Amino acid sequence: MLIQQRTAEEISMKGSRTKTANTVREGTLIVAVDIGMVSNHGYCMAVDGRSTKTFSFDNTREGLDSFWGMILSSKTRFQCTEVIVGYESTGPYGEPLIHYLRQKPVTIVQVNPMHTKKMKEINDNSPLKTDRKDPRVIADVIRLGHALSVVVPEGDAAYLRRVNNARERHVKERTSLLNQLQQFVFVIFPEFSRIIKTIDSKTALYILKKYTTPAKIGRVKLEKLGVEMRRRSMGKFGAEHAAALINFAKTTIGIEEGVEGLVMDIQHVLMQLEMINRLIAELEHEMEITLHRIPYSRKLLAIKGLGMVTVAGLIGEIGDFTKFSTQSEITKLAGLNIYEISSGKRKGQRRISKRGRSLLRKILYYAAVQTIRENGIMHDYYQRLIGRGMKRIMALVAVSRKLLRIIFAIVRDDSEFISNYESKRKEVIRKAA
Repeated sequence: MLIQQRTAEEISMKGSRTKTANTVREGTLIVAVDIGMVSNHGYCMAVDGRSTKTFSFDNTREGLDSFWGMILSSKTRFQCTEVIVGYESTGPYGEPLIHYLRQKPVTIVQVNPMHTKKMKEINDNSPLKTDRKDPRVIADVIRLGHALSVVVPEGDAAYLRRVNNARERHVKERTSLLNQLQQFVFVIFPEFSRIIKTIDSKTALYILKKYTTPAKIGRVKLEKLGVEMRRRSMGKFGAEHAAALINFAKTTIGIEEGVEGLVMDIQHVLMQLEMINRLIAELEHEMEITLHRIPYSRKLLAIKGLGMVTVAGLIGEIGDFTKFSTQSEITKLAGLNIYEISSGKRKGQRRISKRGRSLLRKILYYAAVQTIRENGIMHDYYQRLIGRGMKRIMALVAVSRKLLRIIFAIVRDDSEFISNYESKRKEVIRKAA
């Protein structure tokens, strides 16, 4: 084995699987990389302290091949038998290097940026940050055992992660556009929201696209607008709402100067919203197709409250469930592990670490909101927590943790979810007696 287990703090990183901290064994070459967009800086060190100078290599095939050559020469020079390569969390810039190294006989690990920051000050009592200093600090962190192994999603899981990330970006863009639209409409027609309260409803978007200004709405025949509003809203709005909207349009306090410029803004926003909605629909269709290829997705979709987007997001964020052996590991991946800071007689408040995949926590949180509804699978559990005096937000976090453990157990054991398991078990026992 390359590394030996020891008890220590465990920290979850983006794109990583949390494991118990490890001490690097003798005979292992530690290779640290400070990753950049154009070029990277590397550093090779044996466990006994022998090391190379910091060197640079480009993010090209030639650069990565020269980096691998440096690793092999250092491995021979220091008489090492195995190699561990570590890097600091850097977003997308490290992904080409990681995929390159996955084809090599090395172990890839990741270090927490907070650890490297603290280690810099420990080493030379200075917060100085340079490209040549950082790889040495990363190597020291790895040697002390504060590193995390990296799990890179493969196949359909990797595809779902990309699709889910793209959908998340477009949803944020849509929210931003809707906020802009609401502001533009308020300037020229502030009374609009008194009749149609949600700016992203089909009725609101239809009227704004077809009529846009209060003047145009005021000239529409009542019967025509009533039919259009009723049809678009599936009966929610009718002639009385159309009459109120027309009346407000004729007496609006909205601005009259420069309206043409705002109309252009509104039309442009509406065009972008249509495009983004099409993109989101296409991404969700891809999610659905991909889930059909993943056998255990059917069992997750059978859980009441977990929809297609939620399940696709969970699989994309977690990747290969088989890479995790315990529930605590997958809980730390989501940053839902509990910690407290206590000293002497003072007992600190229990909190979640949030040192994990933030999108995974978000998905679980919204799933928890769905499952605590009336007749939801987590409704009774949530009510018990509230009944014990737990704050609602904390109870939702607890539900998120429980949901994740249930999902992990279903995939791990290849089992089905049984709602009201305890009551059904007691009923079977009663009948058997």
